[in-house]
Amino acid sequence: MNINEILQFLIDNEGSDIHIISGSPLSIRINGVLSFPAGPQVIQAEQAQDWIFELLSEKQKEELKEEKEIDLAYQFGDNARFRICVYQHLGNYAAALRLIPQEVKDIDQLGLPKIFHQFGTYNQGLVLFTGPTGEGKSTSLAAIIDEINHSQSQHIITIEDPVEFVYQPDKSVISQRELGKDTHEWHLALRSALRSDPDVVLVGEMRDLETISSTLTLAETGHLVFATIHTNTAAQTIDRIIDVFPAHQQGQIRQQLASVLKVIVSQRLVPKIHGGRTAAVELLFNNAAVANLIRDEKVFQIDTIIQTNISSGMMLMESHLLELYKQKVITKETAIRSAFRPTDMLRLLEEE
Repeated sequence: MNINEILQFLIDNEGSDIHIISGSPLSIRINGVLSFPAGPQVIQAEQAQDWIFELLSEKQKEELKEEKEIDLAYQFGDNARFRICVYQHLGNYAAALRLIPQEVKDIDQLGLPKIFHQFGTYNQGLVLFTGPTGEGKSTSLAAIIDEINHSQSQHIITIEDPVEFVYQPDKSVISQRELGKDTHEWHLALRSALRSDPDVVLVGEMRDLETISSTLTLAETGHLVFATIHTNTAAQTIDRIIDVFPAHQQGQIRQQLASVLKVIVSQRLVPKIHGGRTAAVELLFNNAAVANLIRDEKVFQIDTIIQTNISSGMMLMESHLLELYKQKVITKETAIRSAFRPTDMLRLLEEE
């Protein structure tokens, strides 16, 4: 197989990821499960490099040799786009490729809760999507951004590494900036965004102090900001943001976050009974009680707030998993395995 045949195989089989690692078989992830389309035969280092270098420009090859790793987007014909991470593995090159759907699916097509339609209507504030890589955060955010694009006259700026979904402007105008290609640093792009008359800003990842600080400032100055962060629960997300800062700044950051936060969406993709995957989410909406817990360093009480505010749209992950189980979308085993709080999940299932 050549690299184009590998990419096409993934598309034809509705897979999500490809792993090219010397010393291991060619691996493809379909519905969250790794398989080996070429059998157990391992990839040789020279073959891995040949496949990977076919995807890179000369400039990207030079950057890879210097930095030892590189992230990029790759357009495959007219039908597919890939997010690629190339890195060194035992002195040789390896790569992880993720297929990015060309079509931006809407909130309903993705099976997301109806309350997601509300997120794009906020005038300002911070909407956070959390979870590990590969859990559908970018896809859900793209649905929200495109809903704004088709329904409102806004200036939308996205800052990503790399750009994943390419939007077709409708009622909105859209500026899409890619780290390394259109800007050198996250915080520089965010500073520029502040001066570019934005209404909506998408920050691909809040990964360091400067980026988090700039993101909070954008939300505080009258803009609607969407961002992702690699945490699990809402409480962990709040703690992570605050803990990035030195102790003498944390009080100020608590005040700032309590003021600008709109909602935290913790998302997982879980396997469906009849194939494919669906999103399961935990939702925390900011209100007076939540803001007070953030300011008073009592974030550990957040779960209780979620449980007592179901009528306002809040939801623990276990509640959504139970709902999916009752709808016969997922199995009991999937619900338990995907839960943030497995003991609570078992109790809920036993009460059914």
